[in-house]
Amino acid sequence: MTGIRAVYFHQRVFVAVFSLAMIFLFSYWFPVLYIPAWLLAVFLLILIGVDLITLFSKKGITAKRNVPDKLSNSDQNPITIDIRNNFNFKIGVEIIDELPVQFQKRDFLQKMTALPGQKKQFEYSLRPVERGEYYFGKLNIFISSPLRLVKKRLVFDQDQSVKVYPSFIQMRQYDFMAIDNRLKQPGLKRIRRLGHTQEFEQIKEYVAGDDVRSINWKATAKQSGLMVNQYQEEKAQPIYLIIDKGRVMKMPFEGLSLLDYSINTTLAFANVALQKKDKVGFVSFSNEMGNLLPAIAKKTHLNAMLESLYNIKTDFLDSDFGLLYTWVKRRINHRSLLLLFTNFEHMNALDRNLGYLKAIARQHVLVVIFFENSELEKVIRRPAETISQMAHQTIARDISYEKRLMAKKLQQNGIQTILSKPGDLSVNTINKYLEIKARGLL
Repeated sequence: MTGIRAVYFHQRVFVAVFSLAMIFLFSYWFPVLYIPAWLLAVFLLILIGVDLITLFSKKGITAKRNVPDKLSNSDQNPITIDIRNNFNFKIGVEIIDELPVQFQKRDFLQKMTALPGQKKQFEYSLRPVERGEYYFGKLNIFISSPLRLVKKRLVFDQDQSVKVYPSFIQMRQYDFMAIDNRLKQPGLKRIRRLGHTQEFEQIKEYVAGDDVRSINWKATAKQSGLMVNQYQEEKAQPIYLIIDKGRVMKMPFEGLSLLDYSINTTLAFANVALQKKDKVGFVSFSNEMGNLLPAIAKKTHLNAMLESLYNIKTDFLDSDFGLLYTWVKRRINHRSLLLLFTNFEHMNALDRNLGYLKAIARQHVLVVIFFENSELEKVIRRPAETISQMAHQTIARDISYEKRLMAKKLQQNGIQTILSKPGDLSVNTINKYLEIKARGLL
């Protein structure tokens, strides 16, 4: 931006003009002030002219906004702004970045100074809470000389766009669970394996610490020492992550919907399961079947899953569990682990669909994952001081208790269950997967 539209005055100019106006006013009663007032006015105009010439003599700075190729939903994503001062004097810099409309932030302002020839970098972070395409507006840089009378506005990096994907940052955080079970993190449980898996690997010589129950007596008879069977974790087991995208999944917690919590967990879980060489597939549904990816054990399958999860939106309709049962019966022919992300707020909602869930669980290992209402937990823990607050607490306790009853009812009907706070969903889901693998249920 050049010309008069790029010129802005500092507050001190308006203070100086107001002061001059007052001097001219008082010169009506005190004529001796009239000439000094004009001299001061001329001096101010000269200083403003010098400041303008100084700032517009050359393109004084270069600036660039550095945005990642994609942003991670529900995570803090770093954005950096690089600035270089090409003047031979110190300048003041004000940065106003026009953030995407989804953030509803209109007070972005950062002030700094830059020495002659100095390169400076300013970093801030953004936490998106919904997937989709985000558009950055203009990067406005206001520069001023040491006189600090005039500001020159420069505009850089207009109309940048970036896509917000499911949380790939969270996905990377759980990589270690597929690499080393000895690593620990609060909330992550280490599961002791019960017995052997079904996949035989090799016969090897016995060493101290090997399970004596694994001794292969036939091989031992042919060798000069004890030989044992070595087993490895059974691999390439089919796993399907099923996301309910009906209206019940639109409920928000901490700015993020239950649907997005489920999507972030799906991506993190798929990464762990693929590293453990299991086959991972994905399907979404509501009143009709949605996105579908078959169960594949290739690591590159994660990219296809990321793109598929990016486009999922809730239909704001009631989900058809009968349709899901029909689809599972027709399309999944081998016994598989099915992780169903959904939500039940009332026992009646569960009772309407329990028959379908039981039918699915007879053929597969079904894990129903639904959510605690963490906002109600805050109400329950908050001290009640009025009758109204006591009534709210009573209702909150009843709803929370009913959630636990629903989890118990599912378990009584032979259905694996996770009742989780939204923020703990990834940890609890991966733990359940490790538990099922360790117990050899699949």
